[in-house]
Amino acid sequence: MSRVIRSSTPRILYTLYSSSATATPLPSLSPVASLLLGNFHLRQFSAGNLAREKEEKEPWWKESMEKVRNIGISAHIDSGKTTLTERVLYYTGRIHEIHEVRGKDGVGAKMDSMDLEREKGITIQSAATYCTWKGYQINIIDTPGHVDFTIEVERALRVLDGAILVLCSVGGVQSQSITVDRQMRRYEVPRLAFINKLDRMGADPWKVLNQARSKLRHHAAAVQVPIGLEENFKGLVDLVKLKAYYFHGSNGEKIVTEEVPADMEALVAEKRRELIEVVSEVDDQLAEAFLNDEPISSPDLEEAVRRVTIARKFVPVFMGSAFKNKGVQPLLDGVLSYLPCPVEVSSYALDQTKNEEKVVLSGTPNGPLVALAFKLEEGRFGQLTYLRIYEGVIRKGDFIFNVNTGKKVKVPRLVRMHADEMEDIQEAHAGQIVAVFGVDCASGDTFTDGSVRYTMTSMNVPEPVMSLAVQPVSKDSSGQFSKALNRFQREDPTFRVGLDPESGQTIISGMGELHLDIYVERIRREYKVDATVGKPRVNFRETVTQRAEFDYLHKKQSGGQGQYGRVCGYIEPLPAGSPTKFEFENMIVGQVIPSNFIPAIEKGFKEAANSGSLIGHPVENLQVVLTDGASHAVDSSELAFKLASIYAFRQCYAAARPVILEPVMLVELKVPTEFQGSVAGDINKRKGLIVGNDQDGDDSIITAHVPLNNMFGYSTALRSMTQGKGEFTMEYKEHSQVSNDVQMQLVNAHKGAKAAE
Repeated sequence: MSRVIRSSTPRILYTLYSSSATATPLPSLSPVASLLLGNFHLRQFSAGNLAREKEEKEPWWKESMEKVRNIGISAHIDSGKTTLTERVLYYTGRIHEIHEVRGKDGVGAKMDSMDLEREKGITIQSAATYCTWKGYQINIIDTPGHVDFTIEVERALRVLDGAILVLCSVGGVQSQSITVDRQMRRYEVPRLAFINKLDRMGADPWKVLNQARSKLRHHAAAVQVPIGLEENFKGLVDLVKLKAYYFHGSNGEKIVTEEVPADMEALVAEKRRELIEVVSEVDDQLAEAFLNDEPISSPDLEEAVRRVTIARKFVPVFMGSAFKNKGVQPLLDGVLSYLPCPVEVSSYALDQTKNEEKVVLSGTPNGPLVALAFKLEEGRFGQLTYLRIYEGVIRKGDFIFNVNTGKKVKVPRLVRMHADEMEDIQEAHAGQIVAVFGVDCASGDTFTDGSVRYTMTSMNVPEPVMSLAVQPVSKDSSGQFSKALNRFQREDPTFRVGLDPESGQTIISGMGELHLDIYVERIRREYKVDATVGKPRVNFRETVTQRAEFDYLHKKQSGGQGQYGRVCGYIEPLPAGSPTKFEFENMIVGQVIPSNFIPAIEKGFKEAANSGSLIGHPVENLQVVLTDGASHAVDSSELAFKLASIYAFRQCYAAARPVILEPVMLVELKVPTEFQGSVAGDINKRKGLIVGNDQDGDDSIITAHVPLNNMFGYSTALRSMTQGKGEFTMEYKEHSQVSNDVQMQLVNAHKGAKAAE
């Protein structure tokens, strides 16, 4: 007799044989004995099967997934991100010689592949690459530091599992470090901190560590102690393994491991105890050993640091000098030891078939394909789309389904990126970052294999704060000009293109002067189109400050069908902190206006709010409430109600006491103390509000809120005030109300410009 037992383990079928040849047939045993014997056979059978199953199953993805790290390198301007990435690529064998960022040798850093990046010595686009270190595959994205290219950091952090926050040992925690850290928090990215430039004059890693705790609110502690500082910086002591590392060879490629120097034993013991204390505050297992005064071994400490780093309760702090080739290899070891692999990070998608219900993704290649297009680039062979695969496998030649557009597309070519070089591959699985060619999509689209309708949440896109009027010098090049603008708009969600309805000029909007300058320069270089640029324009907004009623009847009769529509209600400001900029509420009871006309009324109000009557800028924080109206059986139409709402809005707008809002920037200045007075006076002249003033050695760090309209050409003014020694960074803070005199000036200027036309 043969009995088949299905186990709960899928795909394993166990057959227990008992025949007349068996000493005691199964049925004649007592139920308990029968069960035990059955279990014994099952165990023997399943042990063999499971071993085979494990052999078949585990090697293909379990191990490969654990050996993948997706990391980003982010920091304030000039903290050494690209230099650090260059060293990482060198030590992992991806490049065979090191080039500096401001390439004096005419080559420049590998990750800065654009000519403009090499000339200016800044990173403009985030670049992706991958490398292998100790058998692990590390996908790296090097991101820009300038706030103007903030979208590049946003989209990189959206798809990464971990990050390295680079801090300068002299500059410490600067304004952009705070912004980048806020972005890491938003996307819940576990991170390591790397205090760079320990070879520079005035390097003080402990000051930077304290700033990270106070300014960034990091629960942080050093996992390394430097041996010497400034020009005496020789190596590092690892506090977890209690070993000293020295970096020899022309490029620091030979690591010599020694015991901790005798004169540093007391400091190392103190810093190790501090590390254990800080970690045990957030890790129960280590806390138990620490409180019982048990000796804590290196593997135990390493595991505890890994647990709390992945849980985002702790930030391990590494040290070194990327430029002087010291401390990069231990940082890579730290990436392997402390940052999560794709399976250890929980990602979720929204199921479109179940009203956007959250679905947790397994992060393994075993599920249906789910991939997010997070960055687009126009390459030599058409559009290049960067994908982060969250689940499943993608193969060359597969059909994939774009959930956002509903289109099905074939993958003609699948590549792995190394800055601007590519390597063709046949397939890629969950946890990897790859690029596909010839797939038409937008940034933030989700691709699946068609079996599920999942979308990934998109990234946060900040609103542009500044506009320029641009036009090509010669009429012949207008085709290339619009091609360039279309491409840049698809690549960069913070770059917008529009037409000024009054002057007919093309208006480009972005995150700041540098952002727009770079795009104008790229149009010239990449498309050979010379463009003239008009005066920068600030993106003002208008809003209402009190409630105002409207009651408007739109009636037109000129032969044939007429137009008839009446709308009554009121407009009022939205409450502070409201998530939307415009709300429409229909409070009509009954059918005085047929419900099929309500969308046309909403559309009319929305259209009218696109340009306020003060200076023609969009109206924000506005709620429109419809309370009554009237319609005509024959003459009412969607157009009639849309026009009625536009005129109703114009009629009551002035009564709602409209005001103008202007973008206010958070400006951080670092100037020698001797120039502090004149710089502060100049900020007051620009109607800025100084909110903070700190000392940092011989420098003063001034934080202020200044209207963007008064910040044009500020870099030149600051240089002349501080003999070229001052520097500043600014980022968008909020739109806030302008003073009455400024409002009068703006309204009069707008009237004057309209009269001149």
